[in-house]
Parts: sequence; structure tokens; C-alpha cells
Amino acid sequence: MSWLRLSFRLAMFAGFLVGACALAALLRISDLARTRPVDRNPWATICFRKACQCLGWQVQVYGQPSPENALFVANHISWSDIPVLGSITPMRFLSKAEVGQWPVIGWLARQAGTLFIKRGGGQARAIKASIAQCLQAGESVMVYPEGTTSTGVAVLPMHGLLMSAARDSNTAIQPVSIGYRRERRPDSLAPFVGDDSFHRHLFRLLRQPPGQIIVILHPPLGPDPDLSLNELTGSIHQQISQGLARIHSGEFDHVSECPLRTAGDPELPRLQ
Repeated sequence: MSWLRLSFRLAMFAGFLVGACALAALLRISDLARTRPVDRNPWATICFRKACQCLGWQVQVYGQPSPENALFVANHISWSDIPVLGSITPMRFLSKAEVGQWPVIGWLARQAGTLFIKRGGGQARAIKASIAQCLQAGESVMVYPEGTTSTGVAVLPMHGLLMSAARDSNTAIQPVSIGYRRERRPDSLAPFVGDDSFHRHLFRLLRQPPGQIIVILHPPLGPDPDLSLNELTGSIHQQISQGLARIHSGEFDHVSECPLRTAGDPELPRLQ
């Protein structure tokens, strides 16, 4: 049964990749006939939603994305965070440089406008300036200030430098908690850590029945000049940690019977 499940989902995902590549090629061609490039963000959101559907993920979203563009700040567990969070609202992502080298996926990420950073390469300040430019242009950007993936049980210490891009552009910050659950426990299959490879991790996930992926969108935080960067970082870390603790307390396990997106207060779910 696991091999049948894997074969079916891989076929669906392969079909999705072909379609996404065709769309990206068409957008590049259309740019030749325009004075300004086509905005990729809405198209990327559609593709991320289709990817989640093809991979069979059950995603539950609590809260609303900021009505204005924002710097989204989330904990980081796996490569799968990107399609899950990208399916919620149009945004650009900051990703490690290695992802840009992945076959097909890396090319698609570059076409979607992903910003890449090389770990330990001293690029943080230059990337912060690029993020601020995107925010000033009205785009939303997602960053993972932990700097690496975790096991998904707790939030690692966060680096605040990239978050200062929101202050530089006078943009709100929206904290996001993401957690993975399987059989009412933290999902041990979801974390993409260490020297694991993308294709091996993907195969392990697709062979098993889907777990829950729970996202909490916390209220946006407007620029506050009275808070130091360290205080702001600590406050966001605490909020994201509390959201993750709520997820792993089992608070949202009772809605695991079907894929669900909710809006507003978690106690007032609404199918979307």
C-alpha cells in the first residue's frame, strides 16, 4: 500500500512540476513583450496550493494574513514549509543557497523570485537590504530567523538582523507558527535536518499517510521605535514558541478529519 501511495503521489507531483515549468517558461516569454516583468507572486501562490494538493497534505490555517504587505517571520522545520506557507498568501521567500542548486525545484524557486543566502558567507546585511527593497516595493517576504531547520518541537534561537528590514522599510512584521502532527504527536518524519537529501526525504513522506500541518498566523506587529531589535526578536520568538506549544498540546487535533483552512479566531473555524 505504501508503494502504491508513493507511486500515485510521485506521478501527481511530477505532473505538477511539468505544468509549473511550462507556466514559468510562458511568464518569461511574456516578459519580452512587456515593459515591466509579470508579477510572479500570485502565480507562485497558485502553484504552491497545487503542490500541496498533489502531495496530499492536510493544511490547517488559523488567523488571517496581513491585509498589507508584511515581513512574515516563521519557525523553520522543513523544505515543505515553503509550499505550505506560500499557499496562504503571495510572498517571496528567503532560502539557503543550496536550494537554488536542486534540479527543477531550484530553477522554479529562482523563477518565483526567491532570495538566496549562503550560510556563513557574510551576506546577511546585503540580503537585509534586498528584503527591505522588496518590502518598500509592496511585496511580502518570508524569512526564517532561526537560520536552519529544527526538529519542530521547539523554536531555536533567532537572529534579529533580517527582521530589521521591516523597520528600514516601515513595514509590519507578522509572526507565524508552523507545526507538524502525526497520530496526535509531533511528526518525526517532517523535519528536514542534518545531511538528509531532498529526494529521500520526499519519498519517506509520500510513502506514509499524510499528517497534519498546522499554521497559526499571529496578529501583525507594527513598527515600534521604543523596542530595541533584541527586544523585538525576543518578543517574536516568544509568540512563535507559544503558538508551537499550542499546536503540540493537541489543541487543534480535533479537526484532523479533513483538510481545513480557518479564518479568524481558532475557536470559530470557517471552511475556505
